[in-house]
Formats: sequence, C-alpha cells, structure tokens
Amino acid sequence: MRYVREETVRAPAERVWQLLVDVEGWPAWTESMREIKRLEGGPFVVGSRSRVTQPTGRPMVWTVTEVEPMRNFTWEARQPGLSFEAVHRIDDTEAGVRTTLEFIGTGPLAWLASLIAGSRIRSYVDIESAGLKRAAETG
Repeated sequence: MRYVREETVRAPAERVWQLLVDVEGWPAWTESMREIKRLEGGPFVVGSRSRVTQPTGRPMVWTVTEVEPMRNFTWEARQPGLSFEAVHRIDDTEAGVRTTLEFIGTGPLAWLASLIAGSRIRSYVDIESAGLKRAAETG
C-alpha cells in the first residue's frame, strides 16, 4: 500500500517546515488529525515519539525515523503484522516549494489494511496536504 500527494505551496520553506515539525499544532490546520501529543520534550529529532489520534481508528504512536531539517522528516507506527511509514518532504521550486506527503503500509496485513482503510488513508493524506498548503499560504 502506497499513496503520494504533492502540492505547490506559495510560501517559504521555513514556514512549511515550522508547520510540519510542530506536530501538536496539526489539528489547527488539518481535519485529518483530532489530537497529537508529543511523548517527550525537546527538539523534534530521530526517536521523537507522538501519540496521534485521528477522527476514526485507534490512537497510534508514531516514532521519527529520519529528519533532514528544512527538507523532510519520516515517522513510522507499528502494529502486529503491519507497519506504517509517513514521509513529509519539501523541495524548492520557482513558485515556492513543492510538498510531498507519502504514506506506505507494509507487512503481512498491509493488503487487509488497504482493503479496509485504503480510501480513508488516501482521504486523510489529501486533507493533510491541502490543510498544510492553506496554512502555509495564509499564515
């Protein structure tokens, strides 16, 4: 299971990056998130964990696995038989930046997750991408 959404955002990369790494602030600009609670204080780095609650489904703990400041961060969540990875990337363009949000599900139960929740996952990624664009361009 893999889904990618790109947007051209007419805002500085710094603005987009700040919105992305302030994960507890996401519910203010995307309806795909009900609550995000960082589980540790300090900078947003590899190993940082957050409990994410979405409008449907159980809360899940996401752990940052990669950070390249001002460019991308990736985090993952695991359940028995299933791993989710979400990539958040920023690339400079002449018009501002291009954001790329990518959601990947792997593991023996990925086919079942795709069947049961694939359309909801795609919808949430689309909502998050549009919300990020709107927040960056109007903030």
